[in-house]
Amino acid sequence: MDDLRDKYLTAIIAAGDEAALEDLRLQAVGKKGEVSLKMRELGKMTPEQRQSTGPKLNALKDEINSALAAKKTALSDAALNQRLEAEWLDVTLPARDRRQGTIHPISQVSEEVAAIFADMGFGVAEGPRIDTDWYNFDALNIPGHHPARAEMDTFYMHRAEDDNRPPHVLRTHTSPVQVRSMEKMGAPLRIICPGGVYRADYDQTHTPMFHQVEGLAVDKDISMANLKWVLEEFVKAFFEVDDVELRFRASHFPFTEPSAEVDIRCSWAGGQLKVGEGDDWLEILGSGMVHPKVLAAGGIDPDEWQGFAFGMGIDRIAMLKYGIPDLRAFFDSDLRWLRHYGFASLDQPNLHSGLSR
Repeated sequence: MDDLRDKYLTAIIAAGDEAALEDLRLQAVGKKGEVSLKMRELGKMTPEQRQSTGPKLNALKDEINSALAAKKTALSDAALNQRLEAEWLDVTLPARDRRQGTIHPISQVSEEVAAIFADMGFGVAEGPRIDTDWYNFDALNIPGHHPARAEMDTFYMHRAEDDNRPPHVLRTHTSPVQVRSMEKMGAPLRIICPGGVYRADYDQTHTPMFHQVEGLAVDKDISMANLKWVLEEFVKAFFEVDDVELRFRASHFPFTEPSAEVDIRCSWAGGQLKVGEGDDWLEILGSGMVHPKVLAAGGIDPDEWQGFAFGMGIDRIAMLKYGIPDLRAFFDSDLRWLRHYGFASLDQPNLHSGLSR
């Protein structure tokens, strides 16, 4: 057994690959290997001989198996290292100046708006960008013949001719979120609904996708006076002025009654917008008292509750506040533009330290 041990341990150490190692395993401890044949001879021995020889053979077999396993691991590691060296590739980028990323003006203004309305007790609600035409139109008291429901204005999702389910659209406003929020939370309610919306239009002041924020407040004693105060406080905080004058002009929206478009007093001295002074007026949003049919669609009794709603374009008020001339630039992915109009990534808008830079 000492000769067998020396023979196979020396051969195992000298094995150059896994194929040679497998041959040695078969020669030593395979079914017809030398150690296996020795173990078969135990049956021909006397009990005293088996008691002496058996443990030695088992120890020899275990020692050879251990040497085989260790050598196989060493060969595998050597093969892996050789492959890694052969396939090595430097994937690191060359050294370059570290730049701090900037926040897109849309994200910045969305955070500013949320901070202002949060201070007035409004929560933030979100909803799907693809919605049924019931939530996008019917629940908002928009009749079937309304121009906004035409395919030239609204993006309808494709569906099979035999599909009888309600058609889906890319939402044209965030008003469906108001209805979903009324269904989910009931009354009283105070929320804003920011997000992306879609309409089939494209020019200097319109894009197929843009961003809106709408507000909704529902309670038992809400009036247009509450709406006026909320909007005045928002405009003063957003444009960071001490005083502002709003003008309400009668208008018509299917989802509010009465409805009003809201203008702010301003001036354009030297091509720069100044809010709260001057002789000019600038329309910034639409508003009104929530139509009873819209309250009913949201599961709220219009005989017991009433509310006001308003909506404005985030892109539009961002252009006004930060002097951005072309709406299409918001979606051009131009890094030079973003570095110019972008905001520091660690500056969190709040009413205490200031909304903007």
